[in-house]
Amino acid sequence: MPDSATPRSGGRILVDQLLVHGVRDAFCVPGESYLAVLDALHDAAIRLTVCRQEGSAAMMAEAAGKLTGEPGICFVTRGPGAMNAAPGLHVARQDSTPLILFVGQVERGAREREAFQEIDYRAVFGTVAKWVTEVEDPARLPELISRAFHVATAGRPGPVVVALPEDVLTATAAVADAPPYAPTETHPALAQMVALQRLLGEAERPLALLGGSRWSEAAVRRLARFAGLFRLPVACSFRRQGLFPADHPSYAGDLGLGANPRLLARIREADLLLLVGGRLGEIPSQGYSLLDIPGPRQRLVHVHPDPEELGRVYRPHLAVNATPAAFAAAIETVQPPARLPWAEGTDEAHASYLAWSDPARVATPGDLQMGGVMAHLREVLPADAILCNGAGNFATWVHRFWPFRAFDGQLAPTSGSMGYGVPAAVAAKRLRPERTVVAVSGDGDFLMNGQDFATAVQYGLPILVILVDNGMYGTIRMHQEREYPGRVSGTSLRNPDFAAYATAFGGYGERVTRTEDFPEALARARASGLPAILHCPIDPEAITPTTTLTALRERGRAT
Repeated sequence: MPDSATPRSGGRILVDQLLVHGVRDAFCVPGESYLAVLDALHDAAIRLTVCRQEGSAAMMAEAAGKLTGEPGICFVTRGPGAMNAAPGLHVARQDSTPLILFVGQVERGAREREAFQEIDYRAVFGTVAKWVTEVEDPARLPELISRAFHVATAGRPGPVVVALPEDVLTATAAVADAPPYAPTETHPALAQMVALQRLLGEAERPLALLGGSRWSEAAVRRLARFAGLFRLPVACSFRRQGLFPADHPSYAGDLGLGANPRLLARIREADLLLLVGGRLGEIPSQGYSLLDIPGPRQRLVHVHPDPEELGRVYRPHLAVNATPAAFAAAIETVQPPARLPWAEGTDEAHASYLAWSDPARVATPGDLQMGGVMAHLREVLPADAILCNGAGNFATWVHRFWPFRAFDGQLAPTSGSMGYGVPAAVAAKRLRPERTVVAVSGDGDFLMNGQDFATAVQYGLPILVILVDNGMYGTIRMHQEREYPGRVSGTSLRNPDFAAYATAFGGYGERVTRTEDFPEALARARASGLPAILHCPIDPEAITPTTTLTALRERGRAT
């Protein structure tokens, strides 16, 4: 790295800071507003993934942040490019993922004239990002980028936006690089662990809930050992199923959409809840119905890295300001009580999860059964496969029937953003080329960012897309039939031949219309060595694993 006496362009200073902070991958859609950065990246040891749309680029960076725990890096151009990236920024916010979005800006002398593609980034992104800044002087780049890394990873992680005026990137400055960033860990106090041991000793029906970010693979292993020692039932929050292995005898299931009713009853009946890392927001709390607000009936131990989350919605009996990783290390000092009155209930909870997640028990209308598809995937995919999805009713099949066992095996937006699955899969295969990566997408969901299947082809990333096509925006249609039965409006889709779409891009495509044909089609797709799409049309009546459109319509008319 140059010393502080060596003049460098702002673009070079910026890229040098990324190297200092350990960045090895970045995602972008190029733009003239940051050409100086692109030039500096030409010679840098940073792998650049060029995407087809800024929303995809931001979602890829967000997925990278989920996989690594370090800020995902995304570059987009000013104005329309920045606005296109907004969905990925929102995912990072609601999913507590570290992300730094670098956006181009007009030259400093042209600001506040509504120059070409000018945006006030602080005003536009201020309510979504943790911090928004605009660089005024290239000499301040080391300081501001260091702060961006610290803000993105501190407390509850999230997105940071750094605006880059074009002339700041071409101007030169002689300035030293910043030291490498290090995330700030918060640890539980000894007295808090003593209090937790006492609460467990007094409990009759405890249950642990895991969510949020700032976990590590070691932390997951420690929590699993603790749960085994205490015979403690454990549930995962919405789209956080990688935080506890599904084959562990303490696993009780996940708090997603269409959650197991027996699990929900178990949480309501608990006398002690240990909530680690999560916020227990609207989806996992089932519309804020599981716990009373602000004072839960259950004794609540809430562990969270951000003190502002503790007591914000639920008043905890014991509030622990600590990262999940630090808490998982400290919990090894807690010893199980002499009696475990809940142990039999833990066995029942796991048995209930196994029954609920058995795809063989589910039958739906149509020749292609998603239950059969999931059963085959369970048989042939490796346990550490990374499954990605966006938003839609199709995702229920993944969450309910795939047994997540790898810490980084799930990439899915808790924000409920459509179009996430394909970009996430591209990022996962880019960062984890040795892993099997599968995106399960709906028809409406896929076409939000399906153009970045081309990115997978360009970089030789053999992802597999299982495209579940029911010819409609299924989630909205489901709600429509329930609230306005028989009055279909705005939810029907006319779709392309998705197998032909795949081959047009240079990938592998095949249409699968019967359950019995899926195994061989899957084998052919995997053997192709290409990015692949299996186009799986399903009966529109198969709206969820538990009901049909007709049943929803009839119930709606009866109310």
